[in-house]
Amino acid sequence: MRPWGGGLPTSADGGRLLCIGDVHGCASELDVLLRHVDADVGDRLVFLGDYVDRGPQSLDCVRIVLEMKRAMPRTVLLRGNHEEMFLDFLGMGGAHGRAFLGNGGMQTLRSFGLDGPLGTNPPAAEAAVREELEFLRDELVLQFAEGGAVFVHAGLRPGVPLAEQVADDLLWIREEFLLADPGLPWLVVFGHTPYRDGPLFDAPRKVGLDTGCVYGGHLSCLDLTEGLLHQVRKGDRRAKTIDVTRRLEGLAA
Repeated sequence: MRPWGGGLPTSADGGRLLCIGDVHGCASELDVLLRHVDADVGDRLVFLGDYVDRGPQSLDCVRIVLEMKRAMPRTVLLRGNHEEMFLDFLGMGGAHGRAFLGNGGMQTLRSFGLDGPLGTNPPAAEAAVREELEFLRDELVLQFAEGGAVFVHAGLRPGVPLAEQVADDLLWIREEFLLADPGLPWLVVFGHTPYRDGPLFDAPRKVGLDTGCVYGGHLSCLDLTEGLLHQVRKGDRRAKTIDVTRRLEGLAA
């Protein structure tokens, strides 16, 4: 992958390079945002993970991104630490399942019509959501790179080459990444750490796109190709668009 030169990253096939931050069960806002952005098959849409937990519509969120992947195969879906906790709690792999219920997991179980790990629920309840659970287990990736940008859920371990980054850091890292230059020649776009006042544009080369919708903030989509930030506030039925070209270009310093 070529280094980021400080311009606006572009999709490999010439479409827009779009990225959506942490959703956390805010399916209504996700629907509004996607309609506003109006992505088509020529665009690359990257989701940063954390579709489930905390918000009330986790199953609806998973179904929306599943259908996006089917309709637009170039869509990239990252795994977040909340999917990791959920899958581990259910006994489907993952790690850190003990933390699931204390981090908004009860909302997710209610949304999926489940009471506990797989095998403890009525067979019909588990069968009704098996496709979505297998999708979360099998179709989510830990990182993606295109157009001079690297997309991860939580961040990168500074000083470690991209190919040697480990899953726990990609899913969970916080201060070690936020307080240091990753030391890599690419723009790093990440979620995980909420910024309710708006995305973090942090030189050199970092954009934090979790804007805390589930906490009353916004759900955000960054159009890296056109330098536009699309947002919908929690509970709103309309989105807004802000030009952030200068803020993106300033991250190369």
